[in-house]
Amino acid sequence: MPTSPSESPGAAGSPGVQGSPATAGAPYDLAVIGAGPAGLAAAVTAADLGLRCALLDAGQRTGGQYYRHPAPGLGATRPDRLHHGWSVYTGLAGRLDAHRESGRVDLLSGHQVWALERAGERDWRLHATTGPAADDRATVRAAAVLLATGAYERQLPFPGWTLPGVVTAGGAQAMLKSGLVLPGRRIVVAGSGPLLLAAASSLVTAGAEVPAVVEATNYLGYARRPGVLAAVPAKLVEGAGHGSALLRHGVRLRRSSAVVEAHGTDRVTAVTVARLDAEWRPVPGTERRIACDALAVGHGLLPQIELATELGAATRTTPDGTAALSVDARLRTTVPGLWAAGETCGVGGADLAITEGELAAHAVADRPVRSALLRRRSRLRAFAELMAASHRPGPGWTGWLRPDTDVCRCEEVPVDRIREAVEELGAGDARTVKLLTRAGMGWCQGRMCGPAVACLAGAGAGTGDGSGSGAGPEEVRPDSRPFACPVPLGQLAAERHPDGPGGPAS
Repeated sequence: MPTSPSESPGAAGSPGVQGSPATAGAPYDLAVIGAGPAGLAAAVTAADLGLRCALLDAGQRTGGQYYRHPAPGLGATRPDRLHHGWSVYTGLAGRLDAHRESGRVDLLSGHQVWALERAGERDWRLHATTGPAADDRATVRAAAVLLATGAYERQLPFPGWTLPGVVTAGGAQAMLKSGLVLPGRRIVVAGSGPLLLAAASSLVTAGAEVPAVVEATNYLGYARRPGVLAAVPAKLVEGAGHGSALLRHGVRLRRSSAVVEAHGTDRVTAVTVARLDAEWRPVPGTERRIACDALAVGHGLLPQIELATELGAATRTTPDGTAALSVDARLRTTVPGLWAAGETCGVGGADLAITEGELAAHAVADRPVRSALLRRRSRLRAFAELMAASHRPGPGWTGWLRPDTDVCRCEEVPVDRIREAVEELGAGDARTVKLLTRAGMGWCQGRMCGPAVACLAGAGAGTGDGSGSGAGPEEVRPDSRPFACPVPLGQLAAERHPDGPGGPAS
């Protein structure tokens, strides 16, 4: 497997790829962005159906965040022990290898797409950066595009959340899967969502002590639709597996509770856990201190859809208050020639992502779809919606904030400055708060603080209606930015140079 773009058969010089040195060729039938479960399934299925595909990913290896690989230098011999469903991945990877050998699929690893350009009907240009130098760039041409960019974690701030030793729940799993290391020896896992149980199970199996899993909801939301649960027995078995692992290691599950403060100076040494009411407001007098040397915390996932929303693709508000792409039964977005699959359509896990990847590939190839695949997607999507509704953050979470709590950690913007912008300067949305305070202007471009800033600005963003009233879901405005990732200025200048690969300046 290639380890750098220059080793990839699909690097600059291949048909459909313009890079440095500039070359041109026939466009691909389909370009798939993201080599995680959805993208892998889509690429190999499309190739099975006769399409010539490019599979682009920012990482050097396929699998995405879910099937993250140990670093090659670590010499891990049993990566399957760190993953659920590893055999599914190896099956997809084997099919990909066969299609690469036949020339049906080009894997463009190390290609981070920063913009999509629709130059005409069935004429897409995908602009990607492959490194820091001015000529570390590529433009991929394709007749159709499938977006499988996955999701990233939602974070709700609390006092002490910037201390060393406080990591995201997904980050803790990433450290274990890719580095074979633990973020600490005694790790509290907290937040909300099914990722907590999976992360805690992985950590205790790897030898960590987990004194508590702190879940903000009470799980009763799942009981509202027993038929949906009964239709996905594999999910129940997976959950039971995680639960058994936690029981064996004596891990206590604290429901309807949250970490409301992390303590320490050089790094976290303890956390305060409090009970929550139905709106996620801390209940006074229920605080309890737990000693630890690490905290893994996360409050669900946010679909990564900036490439599509910048083109004006319509979105929908999911039951957990996030913005996902709006797609039809054939997974077409509202932008002609742009399909989506997996988490970009609403977070639902790897099984759903793989199913939607296969479905989207059939749609792009204009081939009929097996009814069994459609039924599977329907069952898994229904479960995803139930899961999202069950873990929707309550509006009362702002009750654990203090005036000096940093909300935007990149620009160090605390709560009181945001409230000043809203209450005294009249800011009514996250964008105005950003202009007045710089919240969201740092390196992460608001990916970490965006939902919290929106909530404090009264715009909700996945946390109720933002008023603290507990009212129903509101329409969430998705992020939209010209560049989906940081791009060196030299590459932008080259894109617009008359002799550059991007063609004449316009």
